[in-house]
Amino acid sequence: MSLDYQRRGPDAPKRLLIFLHGYGANGADLIGLADPLAPHLPDTAFLSPDAPERCVGVPGGYQWFPIPWIDGSSEEESMEGMARAVADLTVFLDEAMAREGVAAENVALFGFSQGTMMSLHVAPRRPESFAGIVAFSGRLLKPEALVEEAVSKPPVLLVHGDADEVVPVQSLPEAAEALEQAGFERIYAHVMKGTGHGIAPDGLQVALAFLRDIWGIEAG
Repeated sequence: MSLDYQRRGPDAPKRLLIFLHGYGANGADLIGLADPLAPHLPDTAFLSPDAPERCVGVPGGYQWFPIPWIDGSSEEESMEGMARAVADLTVFLDEAMAREGVAAENVALFGFSQGTMMSLHVAPRRPESFAGIVAFSGRLLKPEALVEEAVSKPPVLLVHGDADEVVPVQSLPEAAEALEQAGFERIYAHVMKGTGHGIAPDGLQVALAFLRDIWGIEAG
């Protein structure tokens, strides 16, 4: 299926930053981050798709896949939903790059929560490496499979709040260890002090510095 999305930025961008929202949110939830980031990321377009499935009980909300301990779905339904979401997101990414005229090396993913799970799962399994992955407040799914299945190994920034009540902060070192074991060489981490399940200003600043670094954007 084709994913609906929000877009901000120039008509002929050199770079793409693609936001992947969390469970129960939508593309509009993260596209506002383009406002503080855009002045520091020239020639960048920002895309923020809605996940493919409506989230039951959350008006206007979407999910990449069901989460059993939240919505009562089965593990099988969750896995089937994730497989569909991976396929849908892959098509979206391919279409976005073709439409915008931007190669994978100039594309970065910016995930939050369930969007981070999708980012860390999809990007390494693509044949052409993205510029990088910004992974907020999520976890790495199927870490044991990454060694065998990682085709590309872009730089990764893991960011998490130490007071996260939804996804434990321990998920950050667990993801970092699995990425390292799979041969990822550029893994960065930042813990947001006193922050729950969200994006704090210090985390966003670290993310911006990471994006400027991977894209080689000099300080203006």
